[in-house]
Amino acid sequence: MLWRMRWWGTLTTMEELSLAALIFVAAALYSSVGHAGASGYLAAMALLGFAPEIMRPTALALNVLVALIAMYRYTRAKQNDITLLVPFVVTSIPFAFVGGMIHVPGAYYKPLIGIILLLSAVQLLRTARQSKQKDRTVKRPPLAAALATGMGLGLLAGLSGTGGGIFLSPLLLFMGWAPTRQVSGIAASFILVNSISGLLGNVSSIQVLPSALPLWAIAALGGGLLGTHLGTRTLTVPGIRTMLALVLVIAGGKMLFT
Repeated sequence: MLWRMRWWGTLTTMEELSLAALIFVAAALYSSVGHAGASGYLAAMALLGFAPEIMRPTALALNVLVALIAMYRYTRAKQNDITLLVPFVVTSIPFAFVGGMIHVPGAYYKPLIGIILLLSAVQLLRTARQSKQKDRTVKRPPLAAALATGMGLGLLAGLSGTGGGIFLSPLLLFMGWAPTRQVSGIAASFILVNSISGLLGNVSSIQVLPSALPLWAIAALGGGLLGTHLGTRTLTVPGIRTMLALVLVIAGGKMLFT
């Protein structure tokens, strides 16, 4: 497989087309709950046997695109809270950059994160029907807690190449720090800034991005537009939590079995 940048006239391999289809599906599913799909992209690339050294920067690059779309559309639909987001972002950005430069053996890191995500999914499914009642007791986090949480989530974002929203969303819901409908927009904004920071931290370890990245970006764009349409106009509050639980199951399974 050739990984150097090529002109548009070069033939695209079946492997690259297959990944484009999987990226579209992942982007649509994840963006429906304010996520950008990095865990899905990583799982698809692992399944198709792509080179490990390009998987994380590719996932982060696609994350930036989808998160930008999601942040815009959820903010426009008044499903975002920038004031709540700021303290998380202030500390997460530098730690995402640091995390992007660190290599952690997958044998230790992936199983732990996978178990956490699966347990989060179970809790979300269990509470989906009561989510409207839980939204009425939302309380903003103390500033110190938000800043400390941002540090940890930023580091996880850079280490995992996911943008961090996969961890932020369930945390906001479990702690009662944000109503369900605003979580999608907050997560999308958080993912955007941390994906950019993580990508910058990781870019020094790569020479070029994959040659098929423009094709995959188009697939991610289409999926992101579809998913955010569902998330802003179609899904109910319990539906959002159920979809988020599904996303966490996919992400957790990816961490445990790839």
